Amino acid sequence: MRMQSPSLSELHAFAEAARLGSYTQAAESLHVTQGAISRAIARLETHLGFAVFERQGRRSVLTTAGRQYLDAIGPAIFTIESATQAMRRKRDGRHVRLSMPPTLFSHWLIPRLPDFNAQHPGTVLSFAPYRRDDPLTSPDIDAWIRIGSQPFPETLQADYLVGRDLVPICLPQDALVLHRPQDLLRRPLLAHTNYPDNWARWFEKMGCDGPYPAPAADFELVGMLVQAVIAGMGIAVVQRCLIEDDLAAGRIAIPVHRPFQIERGYFLCQPASRPASHALQDFRAWLLAQALADQQRTALGLSAAPAA
Repeated sequence: MRMQSPSLSELHAFAEAARLGSYTQAAESLHVTQGAISRAIARLETHLGFAVFERQGRRSVLTTAGRQYLDAIGPAIFTIESATQAMRRKRDGRHVRLSMPPTLFSHWLIPRLPDFNAQHPGTVLSFAPYRRDDPLTSPDIDAWIRIGSQPFPETLQADYLVGRDLVPICLPQDALVLHRPQDLLRRPLLAHTNYPDNWARWFEKMGCDGPYPAPAADFELVGMLVQAVIAGMGIAVVQRCLIEDDLAAGRIAIPVHRPFQIERGYFLCQPASRPASHALQDFRAWLLAQALADQQRTALGLSAAPAA
């Protein structure tokens, strides 16, 4: 099909002159001569069959038709520029595209990202939409953070991060009277919809004989589970890495401090056969250091915090 649209050089000259209101300033911005801008816009007007600018004193002002045309093509120019910059960053190894569960993203990763940006100011991170059934093979995504347990398929390189540590949580005032695991059996138990056996496993590990009470309610999201505890509906058992902000703010407390780990956790996954860019290697090293710092602080019984 024969192309009917103007050239990009003509569109760039038009868009920049419209933004600055001056052919001279547009030439300086695009590092060309004022004559090159004038000729490009003249070719554009010939192609379109109408004037896009009119002179008002020293300024070049869009005509009504010129404004309508700019409104129509502006988003397309922006899309082309954004895509080009993204591909250049990827080519230069300074772009990492990730996919991860929203809960871990908001509660654990986001508070730590300023540290990564400070250490790697030239690296751009972008985040793909999370899909639970993602096969982890998309060429547009560099790495995934997923919850699971070892062993992972040989096609993936999987590094454990956080999430194996489970702790009971309650209201701070309740922690003053809930000293033993047996004390928790007398309170309404709240559970995660996808992991209803977490309470039974925790009580068994703590040496409490069954049968154990059935959960009074269950919630699909950890954030909802924590809010239910804060509202006074009962007590819950959750992954410690997802509640540090609520613990630090005093909205919840851990009534029984005894270590308990499950086999599943959050892992950084990437295709084993795909070479990692320098940016991805930097991100992986930084992420593993953050995770190790959390693991060490948890082992010492301290509240986790983003590593400086």
